[in-house]
Amino acid sequence: MHANINNLNLWFIFVSMMQAPQAKIDIRSLSLAELKDTFTQMEEKAFRGGQVYEWLWKKSAHSFDEMSNLSKELREKLKEHFVIHAITVVDKQVSTDRTIKSSFRLHDGHLIEGVLIPTEDRMTACVSSQVGCSLTCKFCATGKMERLRNLTPAEIYDQVIHIRDWAQKHYGITLTNIVFMGMGEPLLNYNNVLSAIEKITGEDGLNMASDRITVSTAGIAKMIKKLADDKVKFNLALSLHAANDTKRNVIMPINESNSLESVIDALAYFRANAKGKLTFEYIAFKDFNESIQDAKELVAICKKVPAKVNIIEYNPIGDGAFSKADSMKVDQFQRYLERNGVIATVRRSRGKDIDAACGQLANKKHEKALMDK
Repeated sequence: MHANINNLNLWFIFVSMMQAPQAKIDIRSLSLAELKDTFTQMEEKAFRGGQVYEWLWKKSAHSFDEMSNLSKELREKLKEHFVIHAITVVDKQVSTDRTIKSSFRLHDGHLIEGVLIPTEDRMTACVSSQVGCSLTCKFCATGKMERLRNLTPAEIYDQVIHIRDWAQKHYGITLTNIVFMGMGEPLLNYNNVLSAIEKITGEDGLNMASDRITVSTAGIAKMIKKLADDKVKFNLALSLHAANDTKRNVIMPINESNSLESVIDALAYFRANAKGKLTFEYIAFKDFNESIQDAKELVAICKKVPAKVNIIEYNPIGDGAFSKADSMKVDQFQRYLERNGVIATVRRSRGKDIDAACGQLANKKHEKALMDK
């Protein structure tokens, strides 16, 4: 048996299959080595486990019947003991700017959202990592939802597959980028997010380039350092939105336990030890964080940790607590950054008419219906 396999876990899997066949195991929760060993326990050839793994992660099969190089008898045996918890599309909306938002139902009934963002030079999938979110950022619709659970690697992977298919079907262009900027805080689902990225980038998976993937975080210092220690190759984006602790505490409660100083220190560690690029995301709010003084404080941060800045227009979420900054002030803010050596781009939001823009993902209608049951 492979040295890296948990023998007790495999024993439990096998006993569960033999004694309680009705308690089916999600086959995508098993590693390649675990699959091969499980097949051996089933008195099947170990290489069959490799074939199934390829069907699951390279060919994105969502049913055992698709696995045409397996005998019908073996496929029936797999159906008896295993299940594939594939996500399903509940709703799809197409924006006037061609953005596509999809609502996905998970096997336990919860719903999440993912977005295809088409631009002139790229097709980007924006995926979720949690059902809801626990960080309660004041400007974000998802932050007003309760965090119900983490997504599995397979549920994250499935979002990419569906959104990739939308890109091909609607626009005839392959998916070029993935951003973890949907519902949830990716670094609070650390292991599952990294496992999903392995499936997306691995040669035995979708074989997508790591530098085409960006993980966004609200700023959890110890987990940013862990990314560096794990030598990740994907890019990192910090949802900054304010350049001092006083203002950031107001809009992002996570800052009270992860001060800007600690986050900046973690980002410097990331830049020194990981390969990915770093970006600061900065939503401009009217009469709050768009002054020249705010720009000066942001320049000071960028001198400590060099990074590109994406200035994002605010997308209202209905509570009236914040409003969109004046475009003239945003342009002045951007010019000040650029005059002081900071690469800064103003990002115009896409998909606002279907609540698919930054900070708007919430699944309010679907989650309310689920809770009312």
